[in-house]
Amino acid sequence: MQGTVKYSERLYLPWWSWPLPMLGAALIGAEINTSYTAIPFWVPYVVLLPLMAIFLVTMGRSRVRVTGGDEPELWVGDAHLPLRYVGEVEIIDRERKRKALGPEGDPASYSMHRGWVGPVLRIGLTDPSDPTPYWLFSTRKPQVVAALLRDEG
Repeated sequence: MQGTVKYSERLYLPWWSWPLPMLGAALIGAEINTSYTAIPFWVPYVVLLPLMAIFLVTMGRSRVRVTGGDEPELWVGDAHLPLRYVGEVEIIDRERKRKALGPEGDPASYSMHRGWVGPVLRIGLTDPSDPTPYWLFSTRKPQVVAALLRDEG
């Protein structure tokens, strides 16, 4: 990643989505505890609870960034797009998201969808050598990202 970061967002999992998976891991630990009495009672919990926490943290590691500098770029996860190839920018709200990801979607598009983030942005590409018609990705602040892409692109 080069240049100055004009916008950066981590699509972390909200706190209210943690208790149920952690409870599930604890219940699986209890099941293992009752089934395998030869192992100490604390072993399943010491293994399963940290594994679930690591899983939940890695689910929220995705980032959306817009960089400036000599070659401004849009970064979505590990993929990056020079802003000179950004075409039409469309904000898709929570209600239209299901159609945009499903029946209206193109299998050749690049998508990074996070179900716990409401809106998505659809960015048309103007690069004639790129077979990807558009990018579709989740962001919590679509107006800010769209304005940056329109200004730089």
